[in-house]
Amino acid sequence: MAPRLQLEKAAWRWAETVRPEEVSQEHIETAYRIWLEPCIRGVCRRNCKGNPNCLVGIGEHIWLGEIDENSFHNIDDPNCERRKKNSFVGLTNLGATCYVNTFLQVWFLNLELRQALYLCPSTCTDYMMGDGIQEEKDYEPQTICEHLQYLFALLQNSNRRYIDPSGFVKALGLDTGQQQDAQEFSKLFMSLLEDTLSEQKNPDVRNIVQQQFCGESAYVTVCNQCGRESKLLSKFYELELNIQGHKQLTDCISEFLKEEKLEGDNRYFCENCQSKQNATRKIRLLSLPCTLNLQLMRFVFDRQTGHKKKLNTYIGFSEILDMEPYVEHKGGSYVYELSAVLIHRGVSAYSGHYIAHVKDPQSGEWYKFNDEDIEKMEGKKLQLGIEEDLAEPSKSQTRKPKCGKGTHCSRNAYMLVYRLQTQERPSTTIQVPAFLQELVDRDNSKFEEWCVEMAEMRKQSVDKGKAKHEEVKELYQRLPAGAEPYEFVSLEWLQKWLDESTPTKPIDNHACLCSHDKLHPDKISIMKRISEYAADIFYSRYGGGPRLTVKALCKECVVERCRVLRLKNQLNEDYKTVNNLLKATVKSNDGFWVGKSSLRSWRQLALEQLDEQDGDADQSNGKMNGNTLNKDESKEERKEDEEELNFNEDILCPHGELCISENERRLVSKEAWSKLQQYFPKAPEFPSSRECCSQCKILEREGEENEALHKMIANEQKTSLPNLFQDKNRPCLSNWPEETDVLYIVSQFFVEEWRKFVRKPTRCSPVSSVGNSALLCPHGGLMFTFASMTKEDSKLIALIWPSEWQMIQKLFVVDHVIKITRTEGGDASPSETQYISEPKLCPECREGLLCQQQRDLREYTQATIYVHKVVDNKKVMKDSAPELNVSSSETEEDKEEAKLDGEKDPDFNQSNGGTKRQKISHQNYIAYQKQVIRRSMRHRKVRGEKALLVSANQTLKELKIQIMHAFSVAPFDQNLSIDGKILSDDCATLGTLGVIPESVILLKADEPIADYAAMDDVMQVCMPEEGFKGTGLLGH
Repeated sequence: MAPRLQLEKAAWRWAETVRPEEVSQEHIETAYRIWLEPCIRGVCRRNCKGNPNCLVGIGEHIWLGEIDENSFHNIDDPNCERRKKNSFVGLTNLGATCYVNTFLQVWFLNLELRQALYLCPSTCTDYMMGDGIQEEKDYEPQTICEHLQYLFALLQNSNRRYIDPSGFVKALGLDTGQQQDAQEFSKLFMSLLEDTLSEQKNPDVRNIVQQQFCGESAYVTVCNQCGRESKLLSKFYELELNIQGHKQLTDCISEFLKEEKLEGDNRYFCENCQSKQNATRKIRLLSLPCTLNLQLMRFVFDRQTGHKKKLNTYIGFSEILDMEPYVEHKGGSYVYELSAVLIHRGVSAYSGHYIAHVKDPQSGEWYKFNDEDIEKMEGKKLQLGIEEDLAEPSKSQTRKPKCGKGTHCSRNAYMLVYRLQTQERPSTTIQVPAFLQELVDRDNSKFEEWCVEMAEMRKQSVDKGKAKHEEVKELYQRLPAGAEPYEFVSLEWLQKWLDESTPTKPIDNHACLCSHDKLHPDKISIMKRISEYAADIFYSRYGGGPRLTVKALCKECVVERCRVLRLKNQLNEDYKTVNNLLKATVKSNDGFWVGKSSLRSWRQLALEQLDEQDGDADQSNGKMNGNTLNKDESKEERKEDEEELNFNEDILCPHGELCISENERRLVSKEAWSKLQQYFPKAPEFPSSRECCSQCKILEREGEENEALHKMIANEQKTSLPNLFQDKNRPCLSNWPEETDVLYIVSQFFVEEWRKFVRKPTRCSPVSSVGNSALLCPHGGLMFTFASMTKEDSKLIALIWPSEWQMIQKLFVVDHVIKITRTEGGDASPSETQYISEPKLCPECREGLLCQQQRDLREYTQATIYVHKVVDNKKVMKDSAPELNVSSSETEEDKEEAKLDGEKDPDFNQSNGGTKRQKISHQNYIAYQKQVIRRSMRHRKVRGEKALLVSANQTLKELKIQIMHAFSVAPFDQNLSIDGKILSDDCATLGTLGVIPESVILLKADEPIADYAAMDDVMQVCMPEEGFKGTGLLGH
C-alpha cells in the first residue's frame, strides 16, 4: 500500500470502534494528523503529501546554502551582445533571409567595393542640421546605395555582435518568410547596383562593379568549309558551371569552354559561303575580372518531376586557381586565390540554410558567417568540416573524396569566389566617412545605454533574489510547528513561495474549506501545518486568508466521516440481513412499497452514496489559491447527477406519487425498510396502504381509449385502401393501364407516413391530411414533367387509381388535387397519345429547380469524394463494407421511427387547417427532394478506397497534394480520371472539371522516382513559384 494511503487509513482507524456521538478532540486531531512525526532532510527524498508536518522537498533546496547570483534573474548578460575584439559583426536572420546575409558579408569584405560605396555622395541632406545629426529623428536611407553604405559602416565599426538588415531587405521588397534562389539574387542585385551607380560622376564609383566583377567573353563560330570566324562579344559577371558528371572544378571549367560541333540539322549558315555548313562553336575568355564568381549549378530543373532539385555531389576545388590555360590572350597575370565559399545546407532545392566561409583580405584569416554567429577558423585555414555532414540522405551517403593540401571537396558549395592574386595584402584601413561614422556612433550610444539598462535590471533582480534568499533561510527554519500554536497553509502556496520564477500571490485558503467554513478533513493531504510565527509573517507580507488555526478543525465533518466509514464497514452484514428479510412473506396491509430495480441495486447505490458523501469536498472545491472550478461546468455536472434515479425513485410517477404499475414494485417488511432507511434516509416512503396516483389512473384510461380509437381508424383505412397499403397492383406512367384515362398523384412521403401509422397505430400519430403543396411551385404549377415522373422523380410521387382517390377524399383532407389525363390525338395526328397534367407544369420554376440542382453540384464546400487506386487498368473491387448504422434485422419501419420528432413534415398534421395551401419556396422544395433521395444515392464505400473532403473551388493540383498524403503517390506520378475523362489541367477547379459530391475518381500511379528528396520538393511548391517578382530587384 502506498505511504499516502497508509497514513489515510491510520488517521481513521479509530472510527471502527468509536460511534459518531463519542468523537472527542483527540479523535479530531488524529483525523487531521496533527501529531505525525515530521520528516528529516536527507532521510525523506520527496515530500510526503499525507503528512502535514513534512516540510521536506517543497522547493527549499535551491535556497539553502550558497547560491549563484545568475540564478536570481533570467536576463542575459548584455555583454554577450557585444562585439568581440578583432571579430566581425553578424546579421540577423529575419525569417528566411540567410541567403541575403551571406552575400552582404562577401560584398563587405570586398575592400574595393566598400571603398567605392563610401565615396558615393549621400542625398539625405534634410537629415543634417548644422554641424551634426538631428537627435530626435532616426536616419532612414533613401536609396539602395545609402542602405548598403549604412550597413557596411555598421558592419565595420558597430559595437553590437550583430545588426539588423531589415531596412535594406524592406527597401528591396523581399519576402522575409520565403527563401529564394541565392544565385538569382546575386545576379539581380549586382545588375541593380550597377544601374544605380552608373549615374555617379566619380569614375571610381561609377565603374566599380565592372572593374571588380566584369569579364569579357566571345561566342565564336568557325565554318569548317572556309574557316571564317564569327564572333559575338559579351560581358559576364559570373561563370555558370555545370557540375553534373564532374568531380573537379577544372573539369567544370573545361566543359564550359568545350568546343561544340554544329552538324546535320544543326548546321550553321555561313555568310561567306552563303550556305549551311558544318561548323564548330565555343566560348573564349578574352579578359577576367579582379573578383571571379564561379556559380556551381547545383539547383537544376528536373524534367521528370517538373520542379527544381539539388545535386548533392562532391566537387573538388583548390585554393589557388590558374586561369591562364583558359584565357585566349596569354602572358597576363591570371592566378587567383580562393576568397569565399558559399554553402547551402540541405538536400532540397526549396529548403535549407545558407552560410558563407570568407577570407579576411587584410589578415588572411578565414571566418564562417552564419547569420548572427561569426566563427574564426584556426590556423588561417579554410575548414568546411561539419557543413558536409549535415542533412545527409539516409540511404544514399556518398563517401567524401580525399583532398590534398590546398584543396577542398564540398557537396554543398554553390558559389566559389576567387580574387586575383597580388604580391602584397592591403594594409591601409578603409575609413568610414564622417557622416556615416556619426550615425554609427549614435547607434553605439543607444547600444551602450541599453547595456547599462540591462545591467541595472540584472542588479535589481540579484538584489531582490538575495533578499528573498535571506527571507527563505530565516523563515524555513521557523516553519515547523511542533507543540506551539499552529496554522495550516496549502502545500501549493508554499511551493510557489519557494519558486523563484513566479511572483508570490496572496494566500487563498477558500478552496480547502468545508461546508462549515472550516478546514475539510479530506484536504489535509494538500495542506501543511506551520508555526504561528511563520504564518504571521506570511500574512503580513503577502496577505490573504482565511487563516486556519486550531479552531478550523471541523468536528461536524469528522463526525459525518466517522458515520460514513462505519456504515461502509457495516454494509456487508446489512446486505445479508436484508436479503434474508426479503425472503419472508409480508402481509398486504403491513409493509412498504420498494422498487424492484432499487432492491436489485441497493447495495451498489448505498456504496456510491457513501463514496459521494466521502468525496463531496473534491467536487465542491477546486484547486488551491483561487483556481476554482468553472461554475457552468459544476452546474451541468450537478444537473446530470440529479437526473440519475436515487433509491426508490423508480416507483415515482411524473406527479411525484406512487406509480400505478405493480409489476415494478414489491412489498418489504418494516424491518427491511428500517435497515434500508439507514442508508437512504431521504428515499420516498410508500406504506402498503398508500393509494396509487389518481392523475395517472385517469391518463391511463384516456390512453387506452385513444389507442382503441387509433386501432379502429387504422383498420378502417387499411380495409378501404388495401392495395395502396400493401403496395400491390400499382399503376405505372411508363406503361399506362388500359382500364383508365385518369391517374391521381400524391406525395410519396404521405404514403410512407400513412403506412407507418396503419402498421403501428398505438405508436404513431394518425395522418389526417394529404399535403400535395410540396409537389407544386409557389405559383401553383406542377414541378415535374411527364418524362421526369417516369424516371428520376418517380421516387417522389405515388400514383393513385380513381377508385382509391375517391376513398382518399373521404378519409383525408386534400389541399390540392393533382391528376394526369390521357387523351387521344385530334384530327391532325389521331394515333398520337397525349398526357395532360392538372395543374399544368410551371416551366419557369421547373427550369429554376434544375439550375439550382446543377449549381448545388458545382458550388459545394467540404463535400466527400472517393479516390480508388487502379492496378493494371483494372479497378480492384473487394467486398463492400457493411453498413454499421442499423441492425440488419430491423425493418424499414423501425429505421424510420428512429427519426427525431422534429423531422415530421408540416403538411401532414392533425389540425383542421390542412385545407389551407402552404406556399413553399424553391429551397424548401429542394430540401424536401434531397430528403427523399439521399439514402438511395449514397455511395457504398469499397475497401481500399479512400474518402477525401474537397470543395468545388479548389484546384486539381491541391487535390493531388491531398491524394499524395492519402496514397503516398507524388503528384507527378498521378494519372486521374472520372467517368473515362482524364483530369490533367492542374490549374482548373474541381467544379469546372465536373467533380461533384460522391464522385469516384480513379487513380493510376506511375512507377515512383528513386529520388526521395523530390517528395520534399513537391511539398514546397504547392503554390506557383514567383521568384523575385514584385521586388525592387526587378525595378518594382
